[in-house]
Amino acid sequence: MNVKLSPSWTLTTEHAASSYGQPVLVHRTDGVAFGPGDIVKPYPSYGYMTAAAAVQRLAKTARLGVKGKALVGRFKLLGD
Repeated sequence: MNVKLSPSWTLTTEHAASSYGQPVLVHRTDGVAFGPGDIVKPYPSYGYMTAAAAVQRLAKTARLGVKGKALVGRFKLLGD
């Protein structure tokens, strides 16, 4: 499953870095995948943050259906 969070970022279970259905955040330009605890800078105007925080922030403005919201919900740090 793929969820386009922005023109630059996709949350997916179809990337090679995804394992056992766990989604990864993928930068669409270069295909680099990030797990929830990885540090990313989603856009130049954003500061550095965990990929989990970036997904939550990007999801606020993305048009997500029920399945997209569920995928976003699965992308979080252990213990959250």
